[in-house]
Amino acid sequence: MSKKIIVAEDSSVIQNLTKKILSQLNYEISSVKNGQQVLDLLAKDEYGLVLLDIHMPVMDGMECAKLIRSSGGNNQDIPIVAITGNANNYTIEDFEEVGINAFIPKPLNYDSVVEMVKKYTDDN
Repeated sequence: MSKKIIVAEDSSVIQNLTKKILSQLNYEISSVKNGQQVLDLLAKDEYGLVLLDIHMPVMDGMECAKLIRSSGGNNQDIPIVAITGNANNYTIEDFEEVGINAFIPKPLNYDSVVEMVKKYTDDN
């Protein structure tokens, strides 16, 4: 069965690369550019994972993660992996506090991305 993943990233380059790599591994990717769009998708459908950029317009990743966790919906327990170029600005505790399961620093190492995606989707 294909796993559905949301890639929330305001950089088209990163979004397209991530989509291309994960699609080749039979993941079904929905790409969005901000946290509000993530919430909109989660309201309509169930997903296996959210790859969530921390710095995005409209709603950032930290706020988005908090809202997903407090939503009470089918997706409130979805694994969330943060993607950030400013990991040094946050501690793992900051991420855990809003419900983020793990993070991947930028520049992205796509082997790490694939490993992380497999870790969180193959368990389900």
